[in-house]
Amino acid sequence: MSKFIDRVVLHVRAGKGGHGCASVLREKFKPLGGPNGGNGGNGGDVILEVDPNVHTLLDFHFHPHAKAGNGKPGEGSNRDGKQGEPLLLKVPDGTVVVDKDGMIVADLVGAGNQYIAARGGRGGLGNASLASKARKAPGFALLGEDGDERELVLELKSVADVGLVGFPSAGKSSLVSVLSAAKPKIADYPFTTLVPNLGVVASGDTTFTVADVPGLIPGASEGRGLGLDFLRHLERCAVLAHVVDCATLEPGRDPVSDVDALEAELAAYKPALSADADLGDLADRPRVVILNKADVPDAAELADMVTSEFTARGWPVFVISAVSRAGLRPLTFALAEMVLQYREDHPKAAPKRPIIRPIAVDETGFSVIADPQEPGGFIVRGTRPERWVRQTQFDNAEAVGFLADRLARLGVEDELVKQGAVPGAPVTIGHVTFEWEPQISAGIDMVPTGRGTDIRLEQSDRIGAAERKHASRVRRGLVKEDEE
Repeated sequence: MSKFIDRVVLHVRAGKGGHGCASVLREKFKPLGGPNGGNGGNGGDVILEVDPNVHTLLDFHFHPHAKAGNGKPGEGSNRDGKQGEPLLLKVPDGTVVVDKDGMIVADLVGAGNQYIAARGGRGGLGNASLASKARKAPGFALLGEDGDERELVLELKSVADVGLVGFPSAGKSSLVSVLSAAKPKIADYPFTTLVPNLGVVASGDTTFTVADVPGLIPGASEGRGLGLDFLRHLERCAVLAHVVDCATLEPGRDPVSDVDALEAELAAYKPALSADADLGDLADRPRVVILNKADVPDAAELADMVTSEFTARGWPVFVISAVSRAGLRPLTFALAEMVLQYREDHPKAAPKRPIIRPIAVDETGFSVIADPQEPGGFIVRGTRPERWVRQTQFDNAEAVGFLADRLARLGVEDELVKQGAVPGAPVTIGHVTFEWEPQISAGIDMVPTGRGTDIRLEQSDRIGAAERKHASRVRRGLVKEDEE
């Protein structure tokens, strides 16, 4: 038996980027072949795409974890790694994507509309791409980055023009079955409809969709009954139609009190549409009152009595019978006219063109702030420095020196000096914290003493060792602090 699922939690993980390759050409008669390490492949993206043939989030309910393919590492002979396979996930039309902070990040409406839920990691450069005039044969390569990992909430909000609202057993499912070719479950007990049903209605040259929402009761906006789970399916409707049971025998109920109770729930429910939607609250939508079950004699009399009450509110009233199909033709034409009027008042926006904003010439792309957790420490934030740190092999001295060069050229060293950083101050970039040593000649490409080494780091290690030895002798009283 199929299930209707309209809200799921989805864990997505993009593919990792492949590592670059550090390789040197070694062939007979080519003693100086040079670096030939290829680049790593980018990780695959996780993409959500609207598919008209998908109508529920059931697949994600049973498989809440989605992972794209990893990029392959580069190889020698300038062979780049294979790109990671992207993962394309099909979602129904009207799916809203919400992040872990409760912010709407995508509103997927329209066949083929896509959203990149997680971006794949960037592949690392091989040493062939890192070669320069001063660094002719790098003995290192850059590491591939991890892909994005996110937890998202997918909510399905049905895309319908007319939403049928009413108490349980008001005849909404019967009305959808006679207006369209939909065949919802119909029975003589409350809450027969447990999932929204959509039907396509043709009226002359106009075609529109009708949504049958499970029965609402007082307190639905606060979670009573099934209302809170399915009120979201009314958010996109252009017209709300109150379907009223004029033949109910329940004490204390009548058409006017039923509509007033439903209006209170609609006013209390606050939709969370995307920022580019201007539909407003449910209380602001056009209304139609449908007095159903007029084939019952007492019901027809009651409908005549309450018609003036609703027309005084400015709402069109239609007395129908879903069983005998009386009054359906004028109702269909009236709904089509209201839908057409709404479409004229709310034309579909043209596809948004991407806006390219060039970066200012003096834009550094990073910031340096004091570390609130570490006295005298600093935190460097920025897309480029954080990415460079993630891609660095810290067990390779030449790679660390290359990172120092990049940070210095970006201006990180100068900014630390301006902010009063002292030698040995803890500086955090991304997930790495190191002791700042300004005596390193950072920013100057130097010929390394050998592949995978950097003379500046060796000098820094010797200086640091001497300073630690001197501090130890001072603590033991063997020398004074100002003595060498």
